[in-house]
Amino acid sequence: MRLSNCIMPTLVSLAMLAPAFAADTPEIGRLFFTPDRRAALERQRTFNVQEAQTLQGTTMSLDGVVQRSSGKTTVWINRQAQTESEASRTGVSAVLSTKTPGSALLAPGDEAPARLKVGEAMNRATGERNTRLGGGMVVTPGDRSKPR
Repeated sequence: MRLSNCIMPTLVSLAMLAPAFAADTPEIGRLFFTPDRRAALERQRTFNVQEAQTLQGTTMSLDGVVQRSSGKTTVWINRQAQTESEASRTGVSAVLSTKTPGSALLAPGDEAPARLKVGEAMNRATGERNTRLGGGMVVTPGDRSKPR
């Protein structure tokens, strides 16, 4: 018996089973915004409308910092991106230091400024800081190993 004669029936049977496996996969859902939300975003882009944001909640966190070679910076405060020219829109000024990369001096409105490192959060009322590292360990969902 030739090898191709063995492979062909196997391929045909696998092709017949493929729809059964595909039926069990969960639906991904909508990948993009709804038509109404896309229309609203298009109107904002056309008329250069920017939504006003303020720092809400009792926690202030520094979630990321990007300094481009052109000198422009973007910081993520409470998961909201902000460029250096948007301090008046968000109510929080962020000043980066060349001496301590990965940190910023954040001044929300009339409150006292606080220097936070990327990944650090601070309770605005008490000043208590949290590195959000869960006891000094970073565990990914696929990591099944035990701490050593």
